[in-house]
Amino acid sequence: MSEKYTEDTKLEEVLNKPETSAVISKYQLPCQGCAMAAHEAKVLTLGQIAKTYGIDLDGMLIELNSIN
Repeated sequence: MSEKYTEDTKLEEVLNKPETSAVISKYQLPCQGCAMAAHEAKVLTLGQIAKTYGIDLDGMLIELNSIN
């Protein structure tokens, strides 16, 4: 694993890695189908998205960081 995901990680960093798609789907981040995602992914952090949509940030980060 080359990096650690945190609450300050930009969404774009996660969406650009195909191996994270299962975690993104599991936590139902609406960003995958959102028309504004291309713009917002560059500025929004995982922490901001989790807070906005009531997503379990700690659980998501554990799973993202466990990906090899």
